[in-house]
Amino acid sequence: MIALAAFRVAAYVRSHRVYQALLMILALLAIVHGSRAPRGLEVPALTDSAALIIPFLAWAARSLLDTEPDRQRELSATIAGGRRRELAAGLLAALAVCVTFDALALAWGVLLGVSATPQGAELAAVLALHVLAVLAGLALGALTSRAILPSPAVSIMALLGGFLVMLLVSASPLHWLSVPVTAWMRAASAGLLADRLPALGAASLAWCLIGLAAYAWLRRTRP
Repeated sequence: MIALAAFRVAAYVRSHRVYQALLMILALLAIVHGSRAPRGLEVPALTDSAALIIPFLAWAARSLLDTEPDRQRELSATIAGGRRRELAAGLLAALAVCVTFDALALAWGVLLGVSATPQGAELAAVLALHVLAVLAGLALGALTSRAILPSPAVSIMALLGGFLVMLLVSASPLHWLSVPVTAWMRAASAGLLADRLPALGAASLAWCLIGLAAYAWLRRTRP
């Protein structure tokens, strides 16, 4: 399974699809961290990057999962010993790519986007949000991959629409019905991120796991 995941990452890089997500993420970071956040606003700045990078991570995950042709994916399932192992290898490869891109975003933010690095509970909260952003991007990208949505147009619209719905729902009092990314940013701006992280993190993790479980369930009958 590890070998198959590495093969998929290598194919993603060789296909040059990696540059689509990379260039968009670099443009996003240049905008979000165009100037260093002043002291006292480090956590909101790093939280904003965690929230806004989700659709780009989803794009990266979707592109990686779509790199392998359908017939090749069926062959990989046979060689790997079953569809479950093939599915796990694909998610592992997509996770590795999402972690790499998010690590780039976090490093850029800490080194170039803030005047001082957050400490203690604030730093832990920021790191937790970036982990949740990776999982949210992975789930959204997987659910909009070709194996689930064969039409490229529908897939792209579903990805963008899914993130917009996530933003709108998380800005409402019913933010627990989605990954509460807007609530992340509000809590960070109010200086309450560390205090509210347990509740926000639990809701975020739950929805990410539900999304990945839905992807695995839908893939049961799809190549």
